[in-house]
Amino acid sequence: MKRALPRLVSGLALALPGLAPGQVMTVQELLALPRPAADHRVAYGDHPQQYGELRLPAGDGPFPVAVLLHGGCWLAPYDLGHLAGLAAALTDLGVATWSVTYRRVGDEGGGFPGTFLDVAAGFEHLGRLALDFPVDPERAVVMGHSAGGHLALWLAGRHRLKDDSPIFTRPSLHPRGVVALAPIGDLAAAAAGRVCGDAVSRLLGGDPAELPERLAATSPLALLPLGVPQHLILGELDSVVPGSLGSAWVEAAAAAGDHVAAVTVPGVGHYELVVPGSRAWPAVREVVVELLGLPDGAPLSAP
Repeated sequence: MKRALPRLVSGLALALPGLAPGQVMTVQELLALPRPAADHRVAYGDHPQQYGELRLPAGDGPFPVAVLLHGGCWLAPYDLGHLAGLAAALTDLGVATWSVTYRRVGDEGGGFPGTFLDVAAGFEHLGRLALDFPVDPERAVVMGHSAGGHLALWLAGRHRLKDDSPIFTRPSLHPRGVVALAPIGDLAAAAAGRVCGDAVSRLLGGDPAELPERLAATSPLALLPLGVPQHLILGELDSVVPGSLGSAWVEAAAAAGDHVAAVTVPGVGHYELVVPGSRAWPAVREVVVELLGLPDGAPLSAP
């Protein structure tokens, strides 16, 4: 398959209110943004962190679904709250959103294997949600940011896990594609580059080099080909997750035979990627509509 090189998005005129040209958003500014309330909070397990927020568009549905996985270096202090604005904006487009949180490093049972088991269980819970709400789990895309981008790519590739892996569960649902926002696709490279400090080692329970089986089961790079389209959106000025990680993922996924593409949004850092109204929002909106297989501007609810 021909390699899809990252391209630079230009002409996106929207700017985040309060940011001067050339200024990038900080994590403090992201966390201070309004958090629109969800329609429903639904547990998918018994642990306090095993829940998701469901938002539904107006109308009868059934609606396609964007499953959102938040970032925060897999660490307990960061939950799904900072994705509330993104979830609400996607819902306004006619897409149901299922924003999932999970046990993280610092939570009881967080890290390996709990974090991965939770992400899989949260996604699979779409089947249960469809019994009570007008959502279509057969038209689901997975969207993750940063560490959540790692989990989104991993989720798409978990069907390739060995069935004796501690984090193997047999998938009954499969995403239509992945929208990965500044993702961490290669855990070994992220650990070597100190992305998120020592968070990769904390996630895996030790030095990745000394835990090759865990690394092979948890790093999306080792699960290629994923078998679903992947769209990466990167910030030109991202100082948290280097753009080189995204470029390397595109090379590796395309070489493995996957359909993969990337856009780099100029003048954007790490956090604007999840903020509607930023320069990154048009690119995010475009790929969600594309992965759902609908022309831009078409109604997203089923006829």
